[in-house]
Amino acid sequence: MKLVFFGTSTFGVPALRRLAGHVSLVVTQPDRPGRRGMRLQPSPIKECALELGIRVESPEKSRAPEFVEVLLAEEADALLVAAYGQILSTKVLESAKRGSINLHGSILPNYRGAAPVQRCLLNGETETGVTLMQMDKGMDTGDIITIERLAIGPDETCGLLYDRLSDLAADMAVDWMPRIVSGEYERTPQENDLATYAGKVEKADAELSFDRTHEGEYNRFRAFQPNPGPFVRTRFGLLRLQAMKRGDGLPAAAPGTVLSTTGHLAVAFADGALLFEEVQPEGKKRMRGIDFANGAHIRPGDRLL
Repeated sequence: MKLVFFGTSTFGVPALRRLAGHVSLVVTQPDRPGRRGMRLQPSPIKECALELGIRVESPEKSRAPEFVEVLLAEEADALLVAAYGQILSTKVLESAKRGSINLHGSILPNYRGAAPVQRCLLNGETETGVTLMQMDKGMDTGDIITIERLAIGPDETCGLLYDRLSDLAADMAVDWMPRIVSGEYERTPQENDLATYAGKVEKADAELSFDRTHEGEYNRFRAFQPNPGPFVRTRFGLLRLQAMKRGDGLPAAAPGTVLSTTGHLAVAFADGALLFEEVQPEGKKRMRGIDFANGAHIRPGDRLL
């Protein structure tokens, strides 16, 4: 079995590690500037491939004719794609004998697109999964090979769920790729009328608002922790939210009102409260919510707005 592996984020790392003995080439996005815009940083997939001693290609445009020639020269049995980050052309998709197989972090046709894990958490879903699919020229529209499902914990953040899904994806790839290469698998067309979409995450998506429901904003925290990082704007400046809990049983108050600074920093939202367990004020280190409140001389009844 000879595979070419396409991936960029950490989602595909477990699958690459477990199939490394069958991968002749890894394709990933070019090195990009780090968070602070300094040195160029390789993708997690590139770092993994170099560690494993696998050749890496990082084309700016995977559809470029010269890169398609590189793929054709590999004469691979299949391409395996996991969170690569570029739309693949028909010539790329058809460059291997069995075509291109994708590991997608949702139960398709739900949450097609760039950010399925974040969007399902934002919407308060209680179940997700990984779909193994045969790729076509559409965005996550190809035939389904198999789906494995996972229950989502009520307090699970994107980082934790992402790791569980990536491990599940690796199990599926190891189990199914030999069957796919041998041609021993069935495919089921997607029900396109039932499709939903998971658009790319923007920084503004991660901003919590005291004027919205506490459950919805807790889901927002879960969806964008750790990236791009949930935050809220206060009269003390931007406050990054590192750890939160639901504040059940607390009295109602105007949005943004501090309800308690005893044991935790509890703040009112539109219809309930959330506990700010750990925060990071602008220009400062991460700290407990109550330590932030004490340092800023915040008391119950004060407003953060």
